[in-house]
Amino acid sequence: MRLIEWRLGMDNETHSYTIQLKSQKNYLKSYKKMFKERIHNVSTLLLLFVISVLGISAKSAIPPQRPIIQTKYTADPTPMVYKDTVFLYTSHDEDDAMGFKMQDWLLYSSTDMVNWTEHGVVASLKNFDWVPYDNGAWAVQCIERNGKFYLYCPMPNGIGIGVLVSDSPYGPFKDPIGKPLIKNSNHDIDPTVFIDDDGQAYMYWGNPKLYWVKLNEDMISYSGDIQQDPTTPSNYQEGPWVWKRNGLYYLAYASTCCPEGIGYAISSSPTGSWEYKGMIVDASEKTRGNHPGIIEFKGKSYCFGHSYDLLKQITSKFYERRSVDMDEIVYSSDGSIQNRQYWSIEGPSQVGRLKPFQRIEAETMAWSEGLKTHFETEWEGDFDWARGNKIADRLYVTSINNGDYLMLKGVDFANGTKSVDVCISSINGGKIEIRIDKIDGPIISTIDVDFSGEAGIWRTITSPVEEIKGVHDLYFIFKGEKDLFNFDWWSFSEI
Repeated sequence: MRLIEWRLGMDNETHSYTIQLKSQKNYLKSYKKMFKERIHNVSTLLLLFVISVLGISAKSAIPPQRPIIQTKYTADPTPMVYKDTVFLYTSHDEDDAMGFKMQDWLLYSSTDMVNWTEHGVVASLKNFDWVPYDNGAWAVQCIERNGKFYLYCPMPNGIGIGVLVSDSPYGPFKDPIGKPLIKNSNHDIDPTVFIDDDGQAYMYWGNPKLYWVKLNEDMISYSGDIQQDPTTPSNYQEGPWVWKRNGLYYLAYASTCCPEGIGYAISSSPTGSWEYKGMIVDASEKTRGNHPGIIEFKGKSYCFGHSYDLLKQITSKFYERRSVDMDEIVYSSDGSIQNRQYWSIEGPSQVGRLKPFQRIEAETMAWSEGLKTHFETEWEGDFDWARGNKIADRLYVTSINNGDYLMLKGVDFANGTKSVDVCISSINGGKIEIRIDKIDGPIISTIDVDFSGEAGIWRTITSPVEEIKGVHDLYFIFKGEKDLFNFDWWSFSEI
């Protein structure tokens, strides 16, 4: 999403126009409406002149990376760095949520902090046989130890914090103990786990009180008593996140209420006492609730949190349909974190290049418009009672209509390519325009999807590509009537 604000004054009167751009189509609609309503205003004429001079158009006004996931509502970001990849686990607000409607946890990954790949549902409340609820999949955290991955999951209605274990960050995750790991109070939410340099692991959690306990090396049991922090830092609300840097222990948390920003405190010990230092991200009506996640990756530091930017593209009403956002953070020489008012418009810089000469899942994107993702298992048979053998599990891009698109940043074509493969399941058919650098940039390939009525039948289409070398932003732009096709993956040939 991009917020563009023009402030033009005349005769001591200031006119402010804020246009929220969901797409080039919405931009035109907003523009036409403003033109009809304000054409008599001299300031509007000046606005039109400025737009003309600057060359702002529907096709060039592409939203920057705000927020980082657009195909689903996501919340409670918990990033984990493992090897050369950032794994981002999130809770998930359903599209029709009026309040909190959360049934599962999702996983995304990135190697460059700009292009994110969805991996679908990584776990849900159904993973816990002792949980009788199907709503209330609150904030989780995943952490690796000794080659295993531990997902700590708070349960609804105060029934405790569970833990799941997997041999892979992608899952599958299983419940190793069949009961709550923590059952302390009705405040058992928002667990976070930190492993100190000496190997001791700690779990922290709680709203509005902060609790902690020492975990055993097996990460599925604990030793000693559960402790309530006696010096809960100023404005602590919920969502603790602990990390260590240059010998100092940091505690970030959702701060103030409501709305919530992201505050932080510092200690010389993992168990406190905590000294409040200020706000990483100020409280804003743009965020309402919040939940921090802090990592370092490829020499840079990042803070994840909440926005409601996707929701506000649809309605001015408030629902609990949150979106994960993030930005770089900067430490001062004394260890303090420089404050920011809100997530920047431009977002973080790219810290790697995307290699197109391999199978790239279509649900990998830096930005998209109008698209959703869907998971299904493909069977030999069409009926539950006659499925036959499983063909494949597929997570793919769907809800593709005319003018929708997906974009990837910093794609490195190296010495060039001659062709592109796309895996498509057609519904009504259409075409894909592949462009570079901007949404109305040069077309390097046009793919006709001329077969229709074949939903569920996946085909690979090969199309020639115009000469292209080096690094470019890449756009897949979809043309046709409506319900065009589903999109599974793509790959370019390498010269």
